[in-house]
Amino acid sequence: FARQLSHDDDESRDLVQDLFVKIARQPALLQGLRNERAFLLCLLRNGFLDLLRRRQTRGLGVEHAPEDTVPIFETASEPDEEAFRAALAAALVTLPLEQREVVHLKLWEGLTFEAIAELLDLPLNTAASRYRYGVDKLRHRLRPLYEELQ
Repeated sequence: FARQLSHDDDESRDLVQDLFVKIARQPALLQGLRNERAFLLCLLRNGFLDLLRRRQTRGLGVEHAPEDTVPIFETASEPDEEAFRAALAAALVTLPLEQREVVHLKLWEGLTFEAIAELLDLPLNTAASRYRYGVDKLRHRLRPLYEELQ
């Protein structure tokens, strides 16, 4: 999730490390939670948003360019599968951050729209529509490759 947000391997490691340092300093944060994973994802996202605010304050770019991305999927042994993974990673980068994070939380983290809406502090319908728009964009971008692989 950190890689999806930041597009930078070092930055994503720093975000995760900061998250665990925070938990180590305040272990009570994890007590009494219904969904610890969703809470950790929320803390990670908040850390990323803080990073974006600091960048804006310093006049730095808000996001890295798509060519700065790090691989988010493991390499595949099948050439067709590897091509699809690379195309999917490239397509994900083109999504606006709001859609990309919802798509990631739904598809890779397996969260419900209710959990995503709570985590991102959004209305349920907004979370669902961001997912739908993001998946539609991915479908449109990946359709030629999918048809070629068929």
